[in-house]
Amino acid sequence: MPQPSPRDTPDRIPLWTVTADAVVAVDFTARRRVRPPGPYRRLFALPGTRAFTAGNLIARLPMGMFSVSAVVMIAGTRGSYALAGAVTATGLAATALVAPWIARLVDRYGQARVAVPAALFAALGSLALVLCVRRGAPDWTLFAAYAATATTPNTGGMSRARWAHLLADTPEALHTANSFEQAADELCFMLGPVLAAFLCGTFFPEAGTLTGVALLVTGVLLFAAQRATQPPPHRTPTARSPLRAAGMPPLLAVCLATGAVFGATEVVTIAFADAHGHRAAAGAVLALQAAGSCVAGLVYGALKPSGPAEWRHPWCLAAMTAMLTLPLLAATLTGSPALLAVALFAAGTATAPTMITTMALVQERTPEGRLNEGMTLAVTGLLGGIACGSAAGGWLSEHAAPAAGFGVPVTAAAVALLISLAHQTFGE
Repeated sequence: MPQPSPRDTPDRIPLWTVTADAVVAVDFTARRRVRPPGPYRRLFALPGTRAFTAGNLIARLPMGMFSVSAVVMIAGTRGSYALAGAVTATGLAATALVAPWIARLVDRYGQARVAVPAALFAALGSLALVLCVRRGAPDWTLFAAYAATATTPNTGGMSRARWAHLLADTPEALHTANSFEQAADELCFMLGPVLAAFLCGTFFPEAGTLTGVALLVTGVLLFAAQRATQPPPHRTPTARSPLRAAGMPPLLAVCLATGAVFGATEVVTIAFADAHGHRAAAGAVLALQAAGSCVAGLVYGALKPSGPAEWRHPWCLAAMTAMLTLPLLAATLTGSPALLAVALFAAGTATAPTMITTMALVQERTPEGRLNEGMTLAVTGLLGGIACGSAAGGWLSEHAAPAAGFGVPVTAAAVALLISLAHQTFGE
């Protein structure tokens, strides 16, 4: 008679029986359900993806630290928020001019070859700013030093370019990767200002900038060391500039309007919290909005997108416009900072799907060999919109009422929606 194998435990011994002409073994043990790996586990199972993502996250965290650190450092030492704001605005303008040029070099010569010297030059600019502030150098030196940080490479764009290269034949996996990158953006811009404020307030005013420099250089070096996953350079690109590609100008206009949403929301929220005696809580309230976007981005990435990105884009913009009315209603009807925080969290859930779909369209419409340049142009549009939104939100908050300022993000989102619909209806 057959004997159970050594691997059969007492509760797993099969039952043997005899039919007319055969011996049958029946196993009554419970079956374990093996779940297939989720989309994010499958994503990071690809060789090299964890390594370049780790370096990219380290390098990306300072993006939310530098401006806050500079404002605290300059205002605390020179006693002028106007000077601090002007210096950071100059850096933003310099970035808008220099960043697309750096991205073009990345596409042409490769990520590692360009990103490392660009990051080192930007780090020297930040260190020069610290020295100028500490040594009491003339004000113009602060502008020059901070403008030098404009060479900071767009690590988020380079990471998306790697995913696009690795997942060119799997659009669903690329959707998950883009969703993860957007969630990472939100996480870094949520933690960056908090970390900068903590370092500058707990240790010394320059601590935030110095820590940001260390993180930037370390992260870029780690990221650039992962040569196996970087897309190949295009030494002599034949494609025309992304600015002239079909569908890109209206998409960049949408980025400009979307950036105004972010800039206005930040300034108006701070003004509203200050008017109600809770200025210290403004950072936490804004962090809730970023948290809502981060969670929504991860959830959206786990879902299979229905329809092409061009079809989904207006729907995402419409959802964002509708959700942005919640902070406006909470501020104007209740005046409660607590309810405003809940409303901003809810509004944030519409941000990530909109940005994920926008970046997917940027990838689709950017000519081959110029992907970093195309995505950096989108980021430049967002930065320009942030500057415009900040100015508009601040002016309305000061001359009307802080609560009324929440109308600026709603208006900007509606403008972005109209641009998207007009492009779909009338084309170029």
